[in-house]
Amino acid sequence: MKRALALFALLALGVSVAQKPNVVIGTGGVGGVYFYYGTTLAELWNKAGVATAQAVQTAASIDNILLLETRTNPQGNTYYCATALPDSVYLAYTGQHERFKNRPAKNVRILFAMYPNYLHIVTRESAGIRVIQDLKGKRVSTGAPGSGTEVEALLVLEAAGLSPKDFAKQERLGAQESASALSEGNIDAFFWSGGLPTGAIVELAATLARKGDRIQLVPLPPQSTPVQVFQRRFPGVSAPGVIPKEVYGTRNDTPTLSFWNFFICPASLPEEAAYALTKATFENLEALRQAVPAARNTTLENAVRFVGGAIPYHEGALRYFREAGALK
Repeated sequence: MKRALALFALLALGVSVAQKPNVVIGTGGVGGVYFYYGTTLAELWNKAGVATAQAVQTAASIDNILLLETRTNPQGNTYYCATALPDSVYLAYTGQHERFKNRPAKNVRILFAMYPNYLHIVTRESAGIRVIQDLKGKRVSTGAPGSGTEVEALLVLEAAGLSPKDFAKQERLGAQESASALSEGNIDAFFWSGGLPTGAIVELAATLARKGDRIQLVPLPPQSTPVQVFQRRFPGVSAPGVIPKEVYGTRNDTPTLSFWNFFICPASLPEEAAYALTKATFENLEALRQAVPAARNTTLENAVRFVGGAIPYHEGALRYFREAGALK
């Protein structure tokens, strides 16, 4: 009886037992929203019976796109999906990123847009860093190698007329490692692109407060040169955003750049499977939001905001969004 009910559930979601894919979700570092979002999705998909899914820790966006392109194996019914920043996907898909110059990531398809990331430039008040130019001569982490954070950090620095060569020391650490290094006085600032709140930064703020210091975020105002240059170079990839002071206990709201994260899968993922994964996600949003606060912005309306853009959506996802009324 139980087997019959399980089979019925799979068929109702558009997936036969033979088609049930093995899905590996590339996420990010522990302490970042990607990791918890991807882990929760894997749990939801396993529970819904639409895939045999597992989430893996990675260096995030660029690393994830490489996994999707190189590890997906349709003959073995294994597909790598991932969380990724839009600028990283854009650069990989168009072959503008150095790791994709000879082989653009044309297998990438958007399943849905997730939530906005905010570029954090994190420091402590005692470091004396008030504007991005103050990073010159400081010890700075630009994000983990192969991460979307690193891509954004280097592009924004370039737009500001800076490079890692201007630092006293460059580190390439993930969110948790960067927060620990800043807390321990081993770096002066770090870049991070993540949802609100990012757990590692919340913990850092509390740790600094206990030490008699205070967390500070370096502002990137909409009219500032780095923001203007970045948006001219990559139209439609970013938008002005604000990190409210309540999120981390900063003295002021912090203007910055925001980026809508994509959940991506390979074009080779069967249409019925992509449909079922998308359907299972949006029929279980409450559980996703309970586990990941940033998922409050994962809505049908937001999911399709990039349809018709430079990166195509998967046909299976589009079919679900049309049925759900999000697309005409």
